[in-house]
Amino acid sequence: MLAKNAGFLYNRTMDIIKEKLIGLPQTPGCYIMKDRTGTVIYVGKAVNLKRRVSQYFHANVKGEKVRRMVENIADFEYVVTQTEIDALSLESNLIKKHKPRYNILLKDDKQYPYIRVDVKSDFPTFTIARRIKKDGAKYFGPFMGGVSIKDVLEILNLAFQIRPCTIKIDQAKPKRPCLHYHMHKCLSPCSGACEKGEYRERVLEAIDFLTGNDEHVESILTQKMQHFAALEQFEVAIRFKNQLSMLDKIKQKRLTSLSRFLNLDVIAYETDGIYRVINVLFVRSGRMQGALRYELSDLSDDKEESLENFILQFYKEERELPDEVLVNGSESTYPVLENYLKTLYGKVVSVWTPKVGVKKQLLDMSVANAREYLEKTIERIQAKDEMTVRAAERLQNLLSLSRYPKRMECYDISNISGVDKVGSMVVFVNGEPAKEEYRRFKIKTVQGANDFESLKEVLTRRLQKLGTEEESRFPRPDLIIIDGGKGQLSSVKKVFDDYGVRGIDLISLAKREEEVFLPNQELPIVISHRDSALKLLQRIRDEAHRFAITYHRNLRDKHEMSLVLETFSGIGKAKAKALLLHFKSFDKIKQATLEELMEVPGIGKMLAKTILDACHTKEKQ
Repeated sequence: MLAKNAGFLYNRTMDIIKEKLIGLPQTPGCYIMKDRTGTVIYVGKAVNLKRRVSQYFHANVKGEKVRRMVENIADFEYVVTQTEIDALSLESNLIKKHKPRYNILLKDDKQYPYIRVDVKSDFPTFTIARRIKKDGAKYFGPFMGGVSIKDVLEILNLAFQIRPCTIKIDQAKPKRPCLHYHMHKCLSPCSGACEKGEYRERVLEAIDFLTGNDEHVESILTQKMQHFAALEQFEVAIRFKNQLSMLDKIKQKRLTSLSRFLNLDVIAYETDGIYRVINVLFVRSGRMQGALRYELSDLSDDKEESLENFILQFYKEERELPDEVLVNGSESTYPVLENYLKTLYGKVVSVWTPKVGVKKQLLDMSVANAREYLEKTIERIQAKDEMTVRAAERLQNLLSLSRYPKRMECYDISNISGVDKVGSMVVFVNGEPAKEEYRRFKIKTVQGANDFESLKEVLTRRLQKLGTEEESRFPRPDLIIIDGGKGQLSSVKKVFDDYGVRGIDLISLAKREEEVFLPNQELPIVISHRDSALKLLQRIRDEAHRFAITYHRNLRDKHEMSLVLETFSGIGKAKAKALLLHFKSFDKIKQATLEELMEVPGIGKMLAKTILDACHTKEKQ
């Protein structure tokens, strides 16, 4: 009977879709595929909406992923746009908003660092940045491939004596020169030892080095090494010698045929007909910086569509846009991409395929890297797919969930004897951790060690965000998992009922036998320990436990450090908290200079000296 009803519903759905296909316009636009719960599962753009969308419902649809997606389509919508560029822009926004299951979703856990300098400042300093912001500062990088960004900053300090600190400089109130000045690593503008114009010249020279002028820096470091060696200050001379070795490593990355002002990204696509990968080579200031590799999770069998979708996500706001993008794609799509990037970033970027010369060699190198990566990782890609998306699909079937659990949230509580109670929320999207979405909770209303009440508090605070403006930052989950048994599940179910929550599945996973409990179901469901669905549940449960324990330990450590600081003369709870907030750890407080301690609100010169003396005394004990 159920099978007959399912068949009837499927045929009815297909009849509705066929009617909508007839009315599709032959114009540019975006199409949005939805499943039976109304969840967006795919977003695409088309030059001709009617032709592109109709292809999905032909009998000879290619590719297993495409067939699986089509089987889940219950409806689709479309938006007509004036141009293909408008469609590309709209597609990008819709993918960001909905994060559809079958679109490319790039996961780049490696946040390679950049060097940032605010040239508008009177006395700029060069600092490490993980993301590029539109703040008017200059960014150099990314730094990868064996080049240490800290060594590059050390070169800037030694060669140009750029200050390494970020303290506020008031030349009307000069400070005492610090240790960096005496180590020949800073011009000490804070003490008035150099004028603004002299410091500005050094900054411009440092920027010149970061844009590829290695020879000037090599000359400065060599002269200083020889100077201090002649003075028999051998420790200082060795520092300069070490930085010359690092400079040599940087110089070896230079491509002699390219201008030092040239910035390129070289994007290569490779497929074996089933799996697809991308390799990106980075060239900055004429130097080969390194490479990133990606497995494409989208369902498109069309190379140009895959490349377009990749580029849409790759050039996010926090990523640097190069002057040129070399691609092994179809030249017919390049003008659209160039116009899109210009509209989005206000910068002219050339997208093209070189046919000869060193740039062609770079593209060939990227293609070869992509091909090698594909050959070596097919088994790993298959295993990853089985442990993530396929496991989530199995979970839906085994537990009869109301929808595919694209976004899963798992909660855990951690405390010792009811002290420093915390809760954790970890998020998996399509079977993979989405660490930027993790959240931590301090338990505020529960007295003593009561995990049931603590769970209720955490879930209450989480569910209160549904249907509010904050839901954009905390999207509605498809499945909530509780670490515990039937008791914990009942406790959370009551919160669901109190708030009238609908459309979110709820389960708990008991540790001892790894049994899965569902609301309103007396007996648990036992899943084979070899099943990828259970392994997925175990991974998210263990991750929630790890995240809660880590947060609890951090709080406990801060609490203990605060008690230690409060033993220092003149330090109370407020000042101890301010010190830890500023320095993050007790070790950093011990390493701080007098001037750095005085940057903390409420810490004057006398108190800073007291803290330094107390830290040194404690270190000797």
